[in-house]
Amino acid sequence: MLYRLLSCVTRKATASAFYRLPALIMKPQVYFVLGGPGAGKGTQCAKIVEKYGYTHLSAGDLLRAERGRPGSEFGELIENYIRDGKIVPVEITISLLQRAMEETMKSNEENNKFLIDGFPRNEDNLQGWNRTMDGKADVKFVLFFDCCNEVCIDRCMERGKSSGRSDDNRESLLKRIQTYVQSTKPIIELYEKQGKVHTIDASKTVDDVFAHVQKIFDKEGYKA
Repeated sequence: MLYRLLSCVTRKATASAFYRLPALIMKPQVYFVLGGPGAGKGTQCAKIVEKYGYTHLSAGDLLRAERGRPGSEFGELIENYIRDGKIVPVEITISLLQRAMEETMKSNEENNKFLIDGFPRNEDNLQGWNRTMDGKADVKFVLFFDCCNEVCIDRCMERGKSSGRSDDNRESLLKRIQTYVQSTKPIIELYEKQGKVHTIDASKTVDDVFAHVQKIFDKEGYKA
């Protein structure tokens, strides 16, 4: 069953109009935003969007939206993966990211700077991205929000009081953190070897963290 679903989404992604993007003058400029659950990725991305005008794409939000979309053939599959703290198959995640980037650039191809939050989360994600997006998007760097596990858990538990997210509970959080340590950290380390990681102490206040973020973007010259 899973194989048939993944084969289906791969065919749909291949047929997507997104593959017309190489014909555009502007390529998507991508900034991966990584860190553990509760590290503040979404909060900081919102501030980057406000300051620099980039487009924020949260892999997790896209998956949750697809999970709740009436008639989605992948809704139940996505729900099971998220609830168990596992990583959703890359074919599904990339197809959603592709669609979101295409729709953003359709009206104005100069809106081509994307913060991709929570992706790639493992080696399979990275290989899938490289295989699908080679020549179609440029990864500028990884913004890594580094935060200790206990702080992350406390933040998510507090968020869970009002978020309504099924994975904002201690059991799911412990699974998500284990997945992050085992699967995502090696991806960050790989990009570090390429000199493409900016690490930020995410345990500080929102304003202090963003002050560091601004220094990185301003120094690198990545304006809107």
